[in-house]
Amino acid sequence: MANLSTEINAIISRPEFARSRWGILVSSLNTSDTLYRHDAEKYFIPASNVKLLTTAAVLQRLTPNYRIRTAVYGNGERTQITVSGRSDPSFSDTQLQQLAQQLQQQGIQQVSQLIGDDFAPQEETVNPTWDWEDVQAGYGAPINRLILNQNAISFRLVPQALGEPLRVEWENPQDNETWQIENQSATVATTEREFIQVGRDLSQPILRVRGQLHIGSDSETTSIAVTDPANRFLSRFQQILQASGITVQQTSLTAQFTPLSNPPLAFVDSPPLSELLVETNQWSNNIYAEALVRQLGEPDRNALSQVEAVLTQLGVDPNSYQLADASGLSRQNLASPEAIVRSLQLMARSPYAQVYRNSLAVAAESGTLRNRFRQTPVAGNLQGKTGSLGGVMALSGYLEVPDFEPLAFSILSNHSILPQANTRQAIDEIVLVLSRLRRC
Repeated sequence: MANLSTEINAIISRPEFARSRWGILVSSLNTSDTLYRHDAEKYFIPASNVKLLTTAAVLQRLTPNYRIRTAVYGNGERTQITVSGRSDPSFSDTQLQQLAQQLQQQGIQQVSQLIGDDFAPQEETVNPTWDWEDVQAGYGAPINRLILNQNAISFRLVPQALGEPLRVEWENPQDNETWQIENQSATVATTEREFIQVGRDLSQPILRVRGQLHIGSDSETTSIAVTDPANRFLSRFQQILQASGITVQQTSLTAQFTPLSNPPLAFVDSPPLSELLVETNQWSNNIYAEALVRQLGEPDRNALSQVEAVLTQLGVDPNSYQLADASGLSRQNLASPEAIVRSLQLMARSPYAQVYRNSLAVAAESGTLRNRFRQTPVAGNLQGKTGSLGGVMALSGYLEVPDFEPLAFSILSNHSILPQANTRQAIDEIVLVLSRLRRC
C-alpha cells in the first residue's frame, strides 16, 4: 500500500492545505485491516458526518419498522381535544387533514378547546450551541413535539426588472398576511455576482432578505425557521378543522398532558424508520436527525446519552467522539475518523446493515452525492455521507472497489479558509485514488 500512502499524502500536503487539518482512515470492510491513516485517532469537527453515528444508534435501538404516532385524544364529552405528538419530522398539512377527516367521521362538529401537547418553553427547542445564522435558517429549525412542515417556511425569490428588489413568493400564500418583509435585495446585470442572505427576527415574524440575482435568471427557493412552532401547529390545525366543518373556539398549549385510558379519537403514523433514515442521510436533513434522536429519550441531553449507550453496546469507543447535537450543525461536535469508520464497520455486520446502507447517498445517483463522481469508477459504487460547515468538509462511507475489496473510509478536513470547492475536489481525488486499488 506504499503507493496509496504516497498518493494521498501528495494531495493533503499541497501548499494550499498547509494550514488545514486532515483526518483520514481507510479500512478493509471484510477484515478491518487499516490501509491508510492520518491523524485518525484525533478529534475533528465532523459536520453532518455526525448523522452516521446518530442514525446508527437510532436504527439499532428502534428497528426499521418503528413509526412515530401523532394522536388526538378527547375528554369525556369530546368537546375538548388534545393533539399529542412525538416529534414526527415528516408531519405536514396532509397529515393534519387526515386527522381532521377522522374527527369529522367521529361526528365531532364543535370543539370548545383545542390543546397542543408540547414539551416546554420556546428556548428549549433551539440547541444553544448552534450558530446564530443557522438558527434563523430553515435547515436549523427548532425541534418540538408538534412539528409541522419541518418547522420551516419556504418561499421563492424571483428576479424582476433591473434594479428592482427580488419578489418574495410564499409557498403558503397565507404567510404573506403574517410576515413583514425587510427587503434589501436587488435584480442585477449578468456581469455582477449573485448571492442571497435571508434571516428572520427571533421574537416576531419579520423576514430579512439581502442579496442579488441576475435579471432573467431562475428564481431561488429558500426557507426560514419558524419562531413559535407549537402555536403555528395549533393555528394551522384550527384552520383545517374549521375548513372541515369543525368549529374551534380557542387553542392552548400544555406540557403536562397524560392520555386517558381511552383510545385516541384520531391518529396518524409516520412512514417507517427505514424511510425516515433515507431523508436524514441522503439529503442530510437536520430536523429529521434531531427528531429521530428525540425518540430515544427526552429531554435532548438524555437522548444524546442514549446514542452513546447504544453505540458503546455496538462496540464504538465513547472516547472517540463527543456529541452536542444529533445533526452535526453544532461546532461543538467532535469525532475522530476512527469513530466513524468503526461505526460503519459495525453497522455492516448489524441485522439492519442493508437498511443503514440504503439510507446513504450514492455517488452520481442520489442525495447530496448525486452530482459528484459522475463518469468515474466511483459512480454507483460509493454509498456515503457528506458534511460541510464553514472551514469544514467531510465525506465518509462505503466504497466498492471492483478489483479489490469493499472499503470503509472517513475523510475529515478542518480549519480551511479555502473555497469549499477546493477542499471538496481534494476529497474526491482521494476517493478516486481508493477506487484504483488493485489486488497484488
